[in-house]
Formats: sequence, structure tokens, C-alpha cells
Amino acid sequence: MTFRPVVATSQSQPAMEGAGVHLHRVFGFDDPSLTDPFLMMDDFRNDDPRMYSKGFPWHPHRGIETITYVLEGEVEHADSLGNRGILGPGSIQWMTAGSGIVHQEMPLGDAKGQMHGFQLWANLPRDLKMTKPRYQDIGATDLPVEVDDDGTVVKVLIGSFWGKQSPVDGIAANPMLLDISVPAGRRKTFKVDTRANALAYVFAGSGQFRDASNPIGIQVEKEYQGQEMAFRDQSGNRTLVRFGSGDEITVQAGDEGLRFLLMTGRPIQEPVAWHGPIVMNTQAELRQAFDELNKGTFIKHDARA
Repeated sequence: MTFRPVVATSQSQPAMEGAGVHLHRVFGFDDPSLTDPFLMMDDFRNDDPRMYSKGFPWHPHRGIETITYVLEGEVEHADSLGNRGILGPGSIQWMTAGSGIVHQEMPLGDAKGQMHGFQLWANLPRDLKMTKPRYQDIGATDLPVEVDDDGTVVKVLIGSFWGKQSPVDGIAANPMLLDISVPAGRRKTFKVDTRANALAYVFAGSGQFRDASNPIGIQVEKEYQGQEMAFRDQSGNRTLVRFGSGDEITVQAGDEGLRFLLMTGRPIQEPVAWHGPIVMNTQAELRQAFDELNKGTFIKHDARA
């Protein structure tokens, strides 16, 4: 067994998207090879409907898959091919944009006005860029949950873990996405695919991700006020952790416990040409996609067929 070291940590950054949705961008600023096959991740949580109610009106996608996971409130979605639905608390949607789709996503808060969820973008390999679009909407009660003897809770959103299999299927890059809660003070080890890149996003509580040889947290480099500093990582709320190679990760939960998303996926290792909601392999393919948008020939498949 080889424990994955922490190679980088970062804090999500405030951003505004759609028609004025205030959110935090977890990653998507830098070299996409660092998180391959994942391209971008947003954490949208707010207690003020004025900060999110205008949502994400009609917009196109091509060449990617989007994963939306809702914790509080709802997200109403519709697309140009006739698909409609509402994602409630605890539910997930995997949308394969493939050859092209135009859709909208409108956040709806709960009775207290609270809205919380995540959207993750996964790249598609070259041979699937122009595949037929597809939605998979999975309700909260259909997603498997496993509770370990020490109180650790794992909700399997994508892939399989601890003998539980998510109903989401047919996904490129063999990804895994887990919602993990570790009780206060507990130390826990999780197995991961050795061929996959691995990321953890802490969104509640705090803890230390580290290897077995260093019980007080692993030393990492981080920029602070323009200077590189070395210190022990104590990953807290809204922290992204990127791991090196290995087949296990270990976490020590803090005094308030720890809740995080663990995501893994096998890197595609192909060129990325990316502009807005469209991700292709070459600039020529990007130009063609936007030209088709202007000409009204962007939609290639009917997802209802």
C-alpha cells in the first residue's frame, strides 16, 4: 500500500457566473492537466436568494460532461431537446453534453432561502466529444450510502466504493465521486484507483490529509503574500487538496469533524482547447462550434430519440 502525499492545497475563490450567481470557484483557473479529467468545479452556497435567483439562463455546451450535486434547495433544469426536471436535496445529475446541447439551470432556495450545491465539469476524450447528449438524474434515495463502524458516512455519487455502486453509468474516465463525512477526531484511510488523479474538496469542518509516516500533517508549499512558505497542512472549509500518486489517502478529522468530496478520474491526456462552455481538442474545432452556434446548426442529436 502506498499513501498519496498532498502535493498542493488551495482555497476556492469568489466568482460570479450565469446571470449573476455568486459562487466560489474551486478550480479551473490553471493548467487543466493538473486536475485531468476534471476541468472546473464550482461551490454555490448562499442564504440570500438575491445572490443566486437569476440562475444560469440558456447556454450551450459541447465536448464535456457536467455533474451537479445539490445539498440544499433545488435546481430546475431544462434543455433545447425537451428534457426537464428538478434536482432536490441530495440528488445528482450527470449531463453528457457531447456533440452539443443548450440548457438552463435555475437555482431555487429552500424555505429558509438556502441554496447549496456543486457543479463539476469532466472532459470528454476526443472519440466521445461528438457523442449523443444524455441526462442522468438520480434522486437522493437512489444513491447508496454506507456507514462504517466508527461513524464515517460515505455517499456514493459516482462509481463504486465499499461494495456500493452508484446508478450513474456509462461515464468516460472511470471516475469516482464520494460525499464523505468523518466524525471528530477520527483517522480514516480510503483506497483509490492508482491510475487516477485524486482531489478532495473540504466543505465543512476541518482535518489533515497526510501520509502514514507523518502523524501531524504533511508539509506542503503554499504562496502567502507573494512568498512561498512551507508549513503543515490543516485543510479547512472550502479547501481543495490535490494528491500525488498512490493507492490510499488518509485523513485525520478535526474537532468539528470533516466533510469533503473525494473525486478521482483517470487522466485523458489530450490537448484541451477551451472557451467558455465549450471544450474541444483544437482551436479549429472551437471555431467550428461557435460558427455552428451562429448558424443555428449546433445541435446534432435529439436526446429523446
